[in-house]
Amino acid sequence: MLYKRIGKTVVASALALSLLGVAYDPGQTYAEPAISVKLDNVPLTFDAAPRIDKGVTYVPFRTVGEALGIDIKWNNKTQTVKATGSVQGQSTEVLLQVGSTTATVNGAKVTLAAPPVQRDGRVLIPLSSFSSQFGVDVGWNQATRTVSLVSPKREMHLRAFYAVRAYQELDLVKSLNSVAFGWSRIDRNGQFTLEGDEYRLPASDGDVTPQSIVADAANQSIKPYLMVYALDGNGELTKVLSDSSLRQKSIEGITTAVAENGFGGVVLDYEGLGFKLDAVEQQKLLNNYAKQLRAALPNDIALSLAVPPLNSAYKGYDYKTLATIADDLILMAYQYNPVGTKEQVPEPNSLVDKAIQLALEAGVPKQKLLLGINLNSETGSSVNDKLGLAKRYDLKGAAFWRLGLFRLYNNGMDAAVNASVVKE
Repeated sequence: MLYKRIGKTVVASALALSLLGVAYDPGQTYAEPAISVKLDNVPLTFDAAPRIDKGVTYVPFRTVGEALGIDIKWNNKTQTVKATGSVQGQSTEVLLQVGSTTATVNGAKVTLAAPPVQRDGRVLIPLSSFSSQFGVDVGWNQATRTVSLVSPKREMHLRAFYAVRAYQELDLVKSLNSVAFGWSRIDRNGQFTLEGDEYRLPASDGDVTPQSIVADAANQSIKPYLMVYALDGNGELTKVLSDSSLRQKSIEGITTAVAENGFGGVVLDYEGLGFKLDAVEQQKLLNNYAKQLRAALPNDIALSLAVPPLNSAYKGYDYKTLATIADDLILMAYQYNPVGTKEQVPEPNSLVDKAIQLALEAGVPKQKLLLGINLNSETGSSVNDKLGLAKRYDLKGAAFWRLGLFRLYNNGMDAAVNASVVKE
């Protein structure tokens, strides 16, 4: 039981203090050094400090609860917190009253290790309650006075990019909600194409064809998207967006490819805008293109855009407007590490966290935002940090670049993902 583990921690702390010649008073509150709390390895910020009181670790309920997706309502008259969340897919309602060691969980009475308390206008509850009532794994590091929380497995929309060489991972498609097939691009001459060295329709292998792979996904209710890649490295993307003839021709090529190959959606991965040229003008060009493409696509064909994070050097993206045009946005919150960094160096959690916050502040609804995760950078451990952030902000889901990397490094990436999230 978690309560027993916490009890053992307190006893161990008392023993350590006595060995150092420091008197231990179980009734005393030790304020220094401060207690830190990490959720999925990313720090939480509190407006009321966590505390240890009489051997019990208390944390502000609302801050932790909301980061875990728990709906919290406070009744000032009865001094009661009503918390509603999901544990292993089952709805759970918990009633906690300040000063009472009895909680009500789905109508049944449960005894707490210690009562919730109110300090500085905030309700603090025993840390153990998150484990026993909401399925959160809880750890304590006495040396750093750090509480570690691991969020429970949660459903969300899962998408992966299927590039040309992803066939060996085809069996993983069944664990996804949607797949973006990276088989087309706007080339350096401004022409839409399904042929080329980087992005192309793969060759058929007997009965297995690009069209059969797309159809198999659709038959499993896994939406197949056509990813269209373009780069503004030498201004070629700007040329297409600015030229009405090139713009129309590319849109006609996309809509034809969607119809002929059975795709259920389009992902535009148009990169490099707003780096050298005027950002506002670049935003207008992309907005107009997205609107024109949306109008040309049938109503049942979804539109998604992959966009760089706001804390990047590329400023040619109007996130709020694009979110109104598209069904969702994929936030490519990666490539923060210096150029030349070796693979498997995880993206900094703090910068990914900031990227999500900025996107939400810019007006992208959370239900339209997918966190892009570059598996080239992540490990089986660090990928859960990123998925934890997607869960923390209750985003629509996550999009992985790319499917062929799930098993490339033999580091348990697919198992790690499956331990943290499951497709909705």
